[in-house]
Amino acid sequence: MPTTALNAAYWQDRNVLVTGADGFIGSHLVETLVSAGANVRALVLYNSFNAWGWLDASPVAEQIEVVSGDVRDPFLCQSLCQNIDTVFHLAALIAIPYSYVAPNSYVETNVNGTLNMVQAAKDQGVRRFMHTSTSETYGTAQRVPIDEDHPMQPQSPYSASKIGADAMAMSYFHAFGFAVTIARPFNTYGPRQSARAVIPTIISQIASGMTQIQLGDTSPTRDFNYVSDTCQGMMALMSTDQTIGETVNISSNFEVSIQETLDTIKRLMHSDVEFVQDPQRLRPKDSEVFRLWGDNRKLIDLTGFEPGTSLEQGLQQTIDWFTQSDNLARYKAGQYNV
Repeated sequence: MPTTALNAAYWQDRNVLVTGADGFIGSHLVETLVSAGANVRALVLYNSFNAWGWLDASPVAEQIEVVSGDVRDPFLCQSLCQNIDTVFHLAALIAIPYSYVAPNSYVETNVNGTLNMVQAAKDQGVRRFMHTSTSETYGTAQRVPIDEDHPMQPQSPYSASKIGADAMAMSYFHAFGFAVTIARPFNTYGPRQSARAVIPTIISQIASGMTQIQLGDTSPTRDFNYVSDTCQGMMALMSTDQTIGETVNISSNFEVSIQETLDTIKRLMHSDVEFVQDPQRLRPKDSEVFRLWGDNRKLIDLTGFEPGTSLEQGLQQTIDWFTQSDNLARYKAGQYNV
């Protein structure tokens, strides 16, 4: 059986870099790595406020090395990768609606940023490199469950940039024999997620006392994964050499419609809100991904790891976090977050 995600003997004192560590998944990954005994260097996006994103309030903030910078700068990437064993590359622009109006920024960050990071990691002698993909690269399912051989369909500038980034990262495996693994998470949710995503949008609006909830299309299906499962899946992928040169889904192997998900949230929050479609939240014609259901057999076969949090369990934990007043105050429930 391959090494499991949280095997302390594997991660103990291992020097690890996480890019995008200030974000939703990145901050959770940093905390999970620290709990497993890793020495973590965390890249956060440089800003004049010296803000570390979600790491500002993290209980492990004093136990990690935080570096402010930007993966678009190749010189910074070289210094980031010095004396590092394993890179988890999560830094990316991920908001699909914003990619419609600022597509070049997605190429600069997602494609060029990935090139900078994988080149730097190779140059600096990094042993393992994980690039983070997205289920959006598959587009609307042509067959289900979606395995890793499913065709790529760039249905938004964001997904196109991630397809390009995936190809750039994997080219370093084929061209140089560099130990690259591509993790392809499906629809991660949980505490700290941006309100641009549907689950925090609905929870924050209900928690703020709104009687009508503004939504986009609720008919698409998604394969939702609780954030702790996504992080442990990433660590599992990097705990075995069997995943080198592989692209692997991190998914639950279960699909549920947005409408069903919202109804569950409404029930768990004991709410009688009315759902109202907001035209500005709809994707352009032919851009909406209508069905996502990820096949996770490859993840299980290669690593022995299988996500263990049910949707209802994960939603309840997410609700519990968002409904704490200090956390809810960070969100602008009445404003659409592109």
